[in-house]
Amino acid sequence: MKSPAGLEVIKAKSLRERTSIGIGGCPVAEVRVNDERALAALPELLASLGGRPAVFGRGTNILAADRELPITLVTPPPGPPRGEAPSIAGREDDLTLVRAKAGVSLPQVLAFAAANGLAGMSGLAGIPGSLGGAVFMNAGSFGAETGRMVHSIEVFSPKRGLVRVPAADIEFSYRKCAIKGLGNDGGRQNSPCGCAERGHPGDSWFMIVSATLALAGGREPSIREHMRECLHKKSSSQPIAERTAGCVFKNPAPDAPAGMLIDRAGLKGKGAGGMRFSEVHANFLVNDGSGSFDQAMELIELAREKVLAQSGHSLELEVRVWQ
Repeated sequence: MKSPAGLEVIKAKSLRERTSIGIGGCPVAEVRVNDERALAALPELLASLGGRPAVFGRGTNILAADRELPITLVTPPPGPPRGEAPSIAGREDDLTLVRAKAGVSLPQVLAFAAANGLAGMSGLAGIPGSLGGAVFMNAGSFGAETGRMVHSIEVFSPKRGLVRVPAADIEFSYRKCAIKGLGNDGGRQNSPCGCAERGHPGDSWFMIVSATLALAGGREPSIREHMRECLHKKSSSQPIAERTAGCVFKNPAPDAPAGMLIDRAGLKGKGAGGMRFSEVHANFLVNDGSGSFDQAMELIELAREKVLAQSGHSLELEVRVWQ
């Protein structure tokens, strides 16, 4: 099938080259959405390519198996340099609305907000990935959560097409969101995208295309200073310079962070081949360059067993597993 204008089919590279942790095999193909006006043709194109649709941003919270993967990557409309930059979309009450494509990196959105004297996002400083991923996972840090800032999003799904969804129709919770009318929970552990089912591309799945955030006014110098403080705290307490997929597990409770539980279970620094739990923060798996998916999963299962036995807490994955 010839690619419709606005949809670009390319040979997918190994996810070892594209995920932040540096592991993963080759998907079936990759479809880049260069023009959202072509989205209506996306389901038919995906059906012709085969594989489950997997919405792919910056690859920062993914553990993918080291083999050929039965998925087709779908990359949402990009930000700069290939696509649109974040922009001011208007005002509502005392808030400024900032709109950006889902493929824009979260650091780019933070930089835009700071440059325009818009507060509320600085606690997210140091979180990599795309804006779409941050919304989908309700990314949060230092008291800031993406979901609290969302005014509306544009979402594409085979069932409803491209629709605007106001914040009132999105239920944000810890590291996930659920969108009214899409029949999803937004947080299925092994789902490669926002899927209700993992099957034919005609099943219920969705892709965030853009997001509009509502931000309060502030002073640029104080916003940038808070960003620097958050970055310093993150760099001194997390292995941000190493190859990781971010936090492996969700925190079971506010007073029981996963990193502390893994540490108390005696697994801080524990390794398997080229993969290990970080000595800086035990809730991060670090790849020394030779690590594999199987080694990562071995350590994940070990942590679940040891933490359950030692503390009674069941650890739930925050990273998304593709296999």
